Amino acid sequence: MNGQLIKQRIAWMVAAMICALAGSHAQTTTPIVAKSKQSNQALAAGRKTFESSCASCHGLNGKGGERAPDIATRPEVVRLSDSETLKILREGILQKGMPPFAALGLAKLSEVLNYLRSLQGKSRAPIVTASAEGGKQIFVSKGGCSECHMVHGAGGFLGPDLSDYGASHSAGDIRSAIVSADKRPGVRKGLAKATTKDGQQISGLVRNEDNFSVQLQAVDGTFHLLEKSSLSELTFDFSPVMPSDYESRLSKSELDQLVSYLLSVGDAKR
Repeated sequence: MNGQLIKQRIAWMVAAMICALAGSHAQTTTPIVAKSKQSNQALAAGRKTFESSCASCHGLNGKGGERAPDIATRPEVVRLSDSETLKILREGILQKGMPPFAALGLAKLSEVLNYLRSLQGKSRAPIVTASAEGGKQIFVSKGGCSECHMVHGAGGFLGPDLSDYGASHSAGDIRSAIVSADKRPGVRKGLAKATTKDGQQISGLVRNEDNFSVQLQAVDGTFHLLEKSSLSELTFDFSPVMPSDYESRLSKSELDQLVSYLLSVGDAKR
């Protein structure tokens, strides 16, 4: 009888502990869920106001239209602080045709700002645990990025300058651009190769071309203006100059570091 009683008491104690743990878990998770729900509601409210007050000029995606500029990706807009952006929303830019929206009130303007940041990619969590300094080393060494891309005046000439890239693109956008270069739209992304009638061979990106001449920029940045009448052959390689094997060439950790570096460069420019 005593043994049975002891077993009942042990079972009761275990049940009590489970209930206590469940209650504790509910208390810790409920605020997180509530906070996430509130954040989504605020974002939806900001989107609604943006679409009714801003999209007719700036476009639903914020990338501009006939009456107003791109405010989603232009670095000079993305770099503006929250206070600077709110001031523009309140006061407008009358000389450029943008009216003030102070009548909406601070709460709604803050919601619009929050939604605008989501269009700019800033609401998506950056890779904060990766080493930006390690990413810089990968950029200039193993990744070979600096052979074509420039950051703060140092690097190659063939690819776009990436000094501002992290200011207008999210971590996901940057990673996708690195590992899916071959899937991005565009034509003549590869090198052109010209052979002159005297046998000289020149390769580079086509920077300008008309019926009579072609201008190539070589890997070292040198420009070559060539008369087509002086060429015996001119061929185009339509495959991208940027390698398409970064997902296998770099580990996940190295990709995270590279993305973190480009984000940090963009933050430094703001």
